[in-house]
Amino acid sequence: MSNTELQISALGFPRMGAQRELKFALEGFWRGDRSEDDLAATAATLRARHWQLQQAAGITHIPSNDFSLYDHVLDMLVALGATPERFGAGAVSLASYFSMARNSQEQTAMEMTKWFDTNYHYLVPEWSAGLSFKADPGKAVREFKEAAALGIRTRPVLIGPCTLLLLGKPADPAFDVWSLLPKLLSAYVELLAALKAAGAESVQIDEPCLSTDLPLGIAAHYADAFAHLAAVGLPLHLTTYFAALEENLPLAFSLPVASMHLDLVRAPEQLVTALALVGPRQALSLGLVDGRNIWVNDFERSRALIEAAVSTLGAERVVLAPSCSLLHVPVDARGESRLQPVVQSWLAFAVQKLDELRALASGADQAAAEHAINRAAIASRAGAESSRNETVRAALGALAAKDFKRATPYAVRIKQQNAALGLPLLPTTTIGSFPQTAEVRKQRAAWRSGNLSQADYDLFLEQETVRCLREQEEAGLDLLVHGEFERNDMVEYFGEQLEGFAFTQNGWVQSYGSRCVKPPVIYGDVRRRGPMTVRWSGFAQSQTTRPVKGMLTGPVTILQWSFVRDDIARSEVTHQIALALRDEVRDLEAAGIRAIQLDEPALREGLPLRSSGWESYLDWAVQAFRLATSAVRDETQIHTHMCYCEFESILPSIAALDADVISMESARSKGELLHAFGNASYPNGIGPGVWDIHSPRVPPEAEMEQQLRIAAEVLTPDQLWVNPDCGLKTRGWPEVRTALRNMTEAARSVRATLPALAAQ
Repeated sequence: MSNTELQISALGFPRMGAQRELKFALEGFWRGDRSEDDLAATAATLRARHWQLQQAAGITHIPSNDFSLYDHVLDMLVALGATPERFGAGAVSLASYFSMARNSQEQTAMEMTKWFDTNYHYLVPEWSAGLSFKADPGKAVREFKEAAALGIRTRPVLIGPCTLLLLGKPADPAFDVWSLLPKLLSAYVELLAALKAAGAESVQIDEPCLSTDLPLGIAAHYADAFAHLAAVGLPLHLTTYFAALEENLPLAFSLPVASMHLDLVRAPEQLVTALALVGPRQALSLGLVDGRNIWVNDFERSRALIEAAVSTLGAERVVLAPSCSLLHVPVDARGESRLQPVVQSWLAFAVQKLDELRALASGADQAAAEHAINRAAIASRAGAESSRNETVRAALGALAAKDFKRATPYAVRIKQQNAALGLPLLPTTTIGSFPQTAEVRKQRAAWRSGNLSQADYDLFLEQETVRCLREQEEAGLDLLVHGEFERNDMVEYFGEQLEGFAFTQNGWVQSYGSRCVKPPVIYGDVRRRGPMTVRWSGFAQSQTTRPVKGMLTGPVTILQWSFVRDDIARSEVTHQIALALRDEVRDLEAAGIRAIQLDEPALREGLPLRSSGWESYLDWAVQAFRLATSAVRDETQIHTHMCYCEFESILPSIAALDADVISMESARSKGELLHAFGNASYPNGIGPGVWDIHSPRVPPEAEMEQQLRIAAEVLTPDQLWVNPDCGLKTRGWPEVRTALRNMTEAARSVRATLPALAAQ
């Protein structure tokens, strides 16, 4: 087959830069070390570089307006004049933009949650009746013109109106957000008209909510919305991703759009139905290259899908694309010199994915050498799969029902835990990590490079741990942590001590704002080499008379926050990780650690977008957590932590984890999630976060006390724990000291009134 006429669309590109240039520019600006002009110059340089990379790769439709200084959902709200009422009306300055994202001393930031089932966090729109929409096309038009000045014609990217409304949250639960649609559409029309006047020839409209279970009656809203958008006369390219459209396929193809994009990595089976629905003047965009993972594309599999589409529609109506925006993968795999060559041959980052699309568009007859290399990589991975670790497979096969259940119910074991730990009502603790200062990072870098001996590095870590323990004691915390100064990342640290993991040098992806993570690569069977955390938890416990929590990352979160092998089921990989953690939990208990926390912030993130897949996923995810934690004695307390997700829909599964204590985000969402736990009569301990650590703002004692009093009205006093809403790794010591003292004082104040509260 010759498919030289196929077009290629990129959908979106990573923002941070191959060396995280945007991260450092943002953080320098926030510290006051860099000017607004410096930040703007760095951003412009990155945009130009990324457009030119895509142009050089032969991409037909290069996106613009996919770049953001913090979050593309917030950018969309600014572009529509739809920023929350509490931040005031009118033009949005850079300072007010960042205050919505990061808090200020005067105002809490917007709520943050996960972007569908990814580890990217977006800022949640706040919908209210008083919102007045007015288009501000400045950013979208400016970036389109920037690219045009470089000789690059781009296609601006906008979040679609229906998805935007569905992503938000009404200030009043009784408020009908769809009543805002007419005003919202007027702003969209203004925005599209401005782009058309600037010379845009088409626009990409992202509607990923079409891949979810839509509420009844939504079809009419979609039809109304796209009729308004199409009336501007700018061709619309509708983009969906992350799952199959299923019953929403006919709706999507009925809309007045020039082309339709489908994720054929997650859902290749939808192509057959889609080909029967494509309108006579519509093109079909095939999402063939995985925008969520880093494995090389299987060209033979992709070519079969291309052939099916071309034979039905003709080459002129078929577009090749990644499955979704490349935001979720690192920039460039070139220069990853520390990986095993065979593993590196299996990897494709954003730049390589563009090359894969070009090779697929060219056809095997024009790109024979590239196709031969691809086949060799695919064959190599298949060969690795045939040499599985028999010890790991045997351990999984030997598991029995007793391995997934604590020996006694929570109501019985909590009494033994209270006696063993000796904690007061409303016990105070933290989530685990403490500030990773410049000195900590400097010493770690020196040790990794061989310029600092293991003995000297260990001595430094011991000193930092003791200093951290003294800080916690002085702040009045009841259950301490060791501070995690030896850890670079909550997933990477464990992956480095497990078989089956590989690590990149520059495989950074954006999590939120300037926060970047470098996911490990799970390429083989997972097995623990030996104890991973006992050294530091045991040392910390020996340095204080107060109890110290052992800190682990849970199996689902290690899975979700890694680039995971795709040659066996994710459930099997998760249970392999759980077995390794089970051994670690036992070793911590044997070392005298009486409280052990397994963080699972990604549990909700892994939930399939379609409710039809929830039961299966939640079953194996819950079982993995219980496998990792159920081997301990009754008096050993198991904690978990979750943050920045919508947990209401899976509360029964959270209860099924049977953790003795769960800590969670509550500060930004103003305790909303807490009420859901209360309404569900959640039986175990709960620590609602009373301090949003994702900004430098230090909440006063009175504010934390108020949150605790609200919590004490929803939960029984013996359930309630007091903690920040996440780890303190990214914060500075001055703010941490003040905030922790405020937190413990707030706990003391509320604790003193508990008898009165209980009598009400």
